[in-house]
Amino acid sequence: MYLKSNFELMADYNQWMNQNIYLAASNLRAGALSKNRGAFFGSIIGTLNHVLVGDIIWLKRFAEHPSELNSLNYVRTLDKPKSLDTILHHEFEALEITRSKIDLIIKDFTQELSNDVLSSNLTYSNTKGEMFNKNLGYLVQHFFNHQTHHRGQISTLLNQVGIDLGVTDLVARIPSE
Repeated sequence: MYLKSNFELMADYNQWMNQNIYLAASNLRAGALSKNRGAFFGSIIGTLNHVLVGDIIWLKRFAEHPSELNSLNYVRTLDKPKSLDTILHHEFEALEITRSKIDLIIKDFTQELSNDVLSSNLTYSNTKGEMFNKNLGYLVQHFFNHQTHHRGQISTLLNQVGIDLGVTDLVARIPSE
């Protein structure tokens, strides 16, 4: 297995899980989506926004890589979220549209990656302005790990309101040989 094929699998898993979560959450009314449930980002919609914010922040960083990946051209036009708890969309439908668009960009991004690019470094600043220079492949791994972490929280929040997502394991997306 190569990093590139692993990240292509993770992009497919990301899209699949987001589709499942948004389909499940679409059964809830706005009040249930925005109710503070004591999670890190308060509500279901707050946590969904955070995952999208995190994705945009990281994709904007990846867009600054010297390889100038074309798949990230749209991301370069987006405003950088001001904080990790930024609410990009209060309305569920608008959030879902943006999520779907970003998921397609993530898939294109992983397809455009090469092992040479993944083995190079990326210089970036965090949300506090601190500078870092780290291996891009490890940063892309963190990017996918961050999504999975917060989708687990969303799965719990949905379960608390009686919605079972069913299978959420990556193994469900690994192709049979």
